[in-house]
Amino acid sequence: MDARHERGLQLAQRGHIVKEKTGWKVLSQTGNGYYSVSLDNGPRCSCPDCELRQQKCKHIYAVECLIVWETVTDGSQTITTTKTQVVKVTYKQNWPAYNAAQTEEKSRFIVLLDALCNLVDQPAQLKGRPRLPLANMVFACAYKVYCCFSSRRFMSDLREAQTQDHIYTAPHFNSVSRYLADPHLTETLSQLVTLSSLPLKGLENNFAVDSSGFSTCRFVRWFNKKYGREVDNREWVKAHLTCGVETKIVTAVDVSGWAANDTPYFVPLLERTAKHFTMKEVSADKAYLSHTNLNAVARHNAMPYIPFKINTAVPTDNSLWAEMYHYFMYNREDFLAHYHQRSNVETAFSMIKAKFGDAVRSKSDIGQLNEVLCKVLCHNLCVLIQAIHELGIEPIFEKSLGQKTEVIA
Repeated sequence: MDARHERGLQLAQRGHIVKEKTGWKVLSQTGNGYYSVSLDNGPRCSCPDCELRQQKCKHIYAVECLIVWETVTDGSQTITTTKTQVVKVTYKQNWPAYNAAQTEEKSRFIVLLDALCNLVDQPAQLKGRPRLPLANMVFACAYKVYCCFSSRRFMSDLREAQTQDHIYTAPHFNSVSRYLADPHLTETLSQLVTLSSLPLKGLENNFAVDSSGFSTCRFVRWFNKKYGREVDNREWVKAHLTCGVETKIVTAVDVSGWAANDTPYFVPLLERTAKHFTMKEVSADKAYLSHTNLNAVARHNAMPYIPFKINTAVPTDNSLWAEMYHYFMYNREDFLAHYHQRSNVETAFSMIKAKFGDAVRSKSDIGQLNEVLCKVLCHNLCVLIQAIHELGIEPIFEKSLGQKTEVIA
């Protein structure tokens, strides 16, 4: 499948394709305007790409995929092109396990979150007013993000958690907001994300790396040359993460500002994952292509599946870069079969945004960063709850005598 065909499939899955008398109207991938597609007397599209190349564009592929979308009665779906070539197959959902996990999720969530927060040590305090227990405040911040309520509306859930002995005392709602914006909480939340993934370390060997944005309440303005005027858009924060392709569990996460590049985050995420997981394959898109990233994956005895750019010069040495380049060029079908596991990290982002929102409520920079980390932590606990019912795994978080964290699955 070439790049245009793949993007056409993504457009078909996203929808926004309207049938008209003269053909089809397909929403632009950027969301700015529509293109007209006609399949009569040869496929045609009004987009510049089709007019320039005189070949099928992603909008034509999107329509072809849509009109032959077949749904099988047992719940699985097969998407084919007009040439009946299978593009994607999704399998039947284990509905009894899914229903059980969803109906018990909230009650199990606070139990797992409580057990995980008990691993948080209370920092020493020599003077001043006694601080609130840090474990309780981490619990409150993560539970608030899970409930998707404002600080005030969330207080009834927090008081109920207190009656169930998950926290010592229910803090004031201003205290929850203040701790969520505390920079000292960032490292703690990041470590808890990694710890929450460890019960599944026996299942995950293949990983994918990607980033995605969460919008904020602030706006940024710049001059758009295309439209000849100033354009306003929301600022966002970017979550960079590594996830297992089997269960969508997040093994490492970093959060940055909206203007940060993706490549520098690849190696730190990889190193933190390699401390606890045995890696066999790591896939990422072209934004992560570099000698440093390929060599970092190879150091952990794993295969890097990162596609090369069209303008990449043909290497003439015997380096790992040359080996992967020739593999990509001359065994493209086999390479893409591994590379397309990267779509699982996009699924993980979709799961996080669908359940906990694609925007953050906090107004401060640190608060926005910590709120995204809480979203990822909540996602991991939900994945564990699903694994309890589908895989029979019962995670237990505890500390040994040496205060070293242990995770038992």
